[in-house]
This record gives sequence, C-alpha cells and structure tokens, in this order.
Amino acid sequence: MLEDKALRDASLALVKADLAKLKTDFNARSLGSRFLDRMEEGAIDVYEEAVDLADNNRGVLATLIAAVFIWFARHPIMALFGDGEHDDGDERRQSAEPDGASARSE
Repeated sequence: MLEDKALRDASLALVKADLAKLKTDFNARSLGSRFLDRMEEGAIDVYEEAVDLADNNRGVLATLIAAVFIWFARHPIMALFGDGEHDDGDERRQSAEPDGASARSE
C-alpha cells in the first residue's frame, strides 16, 4: 500500500513537471509562431522532395514543361496552321444574337 502511494506521488510529480514545462514553453513562443514554424518545416520538406524527384526524372520534367508551354501557346500555333479567314469570336457573337439582330445593326 505504501508502494502504491509512492508510485502515485511519483506519477503526480511527473504530470506536474510536464504541465510546468508546457506552460513555460507556451509562454516562450506563441501558438501562431509554432504554427508558422511547422508550416515552414513542412514546406522545406516538400521542396527537398520535389528537388530529389526532379533530379531523378529530368526527362519527365522536360516533357511536362514542354506540354505546358505548348498548351499556353496553342492559339498562336493553331493560327499558323489555320486559313485565317474567320475568327472564332465573331462566330460566337453572331450565333448568340437573334436572327434579325445582326441584319438590323448593319
């Protein structure tokens, strides 16, 4: 029975020490600064992983960059191969107007 009380007292002392440590730790740094530190560490880890993957897969990365470039340049590229006689924007405007509206405006 005395051993149980000694064990309880030791456990209580550990809990109180942990609480005191937590209080001093929270007083030293705010919750916001802790959050920012965690986010920064996570972002650094993600960046390092991305760099490692890019180093190991340069061909795939080059293909992806080329595909993105071609996607953004698709309209000028299509204009090079098109006949250039009509503009898609004009067709859309005319099809959105009622039948008689384009004739009246001319």
